[in-house]
Amino acid sequence: MTVHRDSAYATTSEVARGPLPGRPELPVLQALQAVAGEAVRPGRRSSPALDLRGGQAAGYELCYSAGDVLVVSGLPGSGKSTLIRRAVAGLDRRGGRVRRVDSQDMRDRWERAMPAMIPYALYRPLVRVAHYARLYRGLASGDSVVVHDCGTLAWVRRWLARDARRRGRSLHMALLDVPPEVALEGQASRGRGVSRYAFARHRGAVGRLVADAERGRLPDGCTSAVLLDRGAASALKSIGFE
Repeated sequence: MTVHRDSAYATTSEVARGPLPGRPELPVLQALQAVAGEAVRPGRRSSPALDLRGGQAAGYELCYSAGDVLVVSGLPGSGKSTLIRRAVAGLDRRGGRVRRVDSQDMRDRWERAMPAMIPYALYRPLVRVAHYARLYRGLASGDSVVVHDCGTLAWVRRWLARDARRRGRSLHMALLDVPPEVALEGQASRGRGVSRYAFARHRGAVGRLVADAERGRLPDGCTSAVLLDRGAASALKSIGFE
C-alpha cells in the first residue's frame, strides 16, 4: 500500500512542520493492507497511526478495548453517520452497551419534534446542548462510546482526552479522508448541506488532522488514529469493542 503524503484538504500553510509543544513526535504512519476477515486493533501495533486507505479487502474489522472512546471525524457529507449506523453494534463482545453519540441523530430528533415553519437556525443551540449532554452521560456511564465529530472543535477532543485519562480509558480516532467534491456530493444526496464558510472551516480542521496523522502525530491524549478513504470505509465490516 502506498502511504499518502499529502491529504486531500491540507495546504502548505495548514501543515505543521515540526513537533508542537506538548505533542512529541510519534512513530511514523504505518501503512496497512487490511485482510478480509482480519481484526485490526489500532493502538496495539508498532505505530499508533494506521493508514488503511487504498485497500481492496472487504470484511475486515476495527477492534478496540471495551470502555474506550472512538471519535469518527471527517468532512460533512463524508459518511460518518452512515459508517456509525452501519458498522457499530449496540453491544460489545462482552455484552456491555456501546453508546453511539451522533449529533446528526439529535438534529433529526429535534426536527421531527419542531413545527416545519421554524428554521433549524433558531433551535440549533438547543440541539448542540442536547448533543453534548448526551455525550456527557455516555462518558459518565463507563460504556464504550463512539462519537460523531466534524473535527472543527478542538475543545471537544481536549474534553474527551481529559475524561479518558481521568477514567483510565483510551481515546481513539477514525479519520474519513475523502475529497471535498465527494463530501459535497454526500451533502447533496442527503438533501442537507453547510455554508461555504462552514465547509471551509471543516476542510481546514480535517486537513490538519489528516496531515498530522500522516506524520505520526496524534492529538494530545489520543492513543491511536486510523485513516480511511471511502473504499476502506465501505469495506469495513464492523467497529467493535472487546
